[in-house]
Amino acid sequence: MLKTKHVISALSALAQESRLAVFRLLVQAGPEGMAASDIGAGIGISPSSLSFHLKEMVHANLLTSRQDGRYVIYAANFKTMNGLIEFLTANCCGGNPCTPVAKPGCKEGSCA
Repeated sequence: MLKTKHVISALSALAQESRLAVFRLLVQAGPEGMAASDIGAGIGISPSSLSFHLKEMVHANLLTSRQDGRYVIYAANFKTMNGLIEFLTANCCGGNPCTPVAKPGCKEGSCA
């Protein structure tokens, strides 16, 4: 499980609209990741802003990067993501059965 200081770093990095959009895009891309230019095009952000946000997310250990020829490929760090989820849900519901999460667009009890 992640230490509290790492959780705070990750949550702080995600608490910004562009960085959250980048992270969600890279989670969808999977372990193969995406080139920085494709990330920028995918969320509509300038290269200079994107570079700043990617650096912050790599520093928070939310992303990994690797060189592929002349491209830098970024990918979500699924180990950190899963550790963050584990930290946030540890001891969920005080040991009682948890209420199921409703599907998007469904009101409680109205969707099967």
